[in-house]
Amino acid sequence: MARVKGAMMTRKRRNKILKLAKGYWGSKSKHFKMANEQVMKSLQYAYTGRRLKKRDFRSLWITRISAGCKLNGMNYSTFMNGLKKAGVVIDRKMLSELATNDAAAFTQLTELAKKALA
Repeated sequence: MARVKGAMMTRKRRNKILKLAKGYWGSKSKHFKMANEQVMKSLQYAYTGRRLKKRDFRSLWITRISAGCKLNGMNYSTFMNGLKKAGVVIDRKMLSELATNDAAAFTQLTELAKKALA
């Protein structure tokens, strides 16, 4: 039986990494060892970034809701507390859309929150 050598799979594995490293600066896109290190680091950044994106968007939504609340004479925390007491279940993403695109509907929600708090 013939001896099996690993050259083909090694080359495939290396080419896969070098393909992922395409566009990197200098030898990070040419040399396998450096490319491998940078690709692993890049994948770590991508993983972290996917989690940070959720955090960033939630922060953006809260900022938009807060700005809408200030236009209606409330602050964010009392508005959210009023909505909870009124039994309104709308997530922050939709509330921020209302605050930016439909001011009349958002004003009605603030009035509802004020009634629930009073």
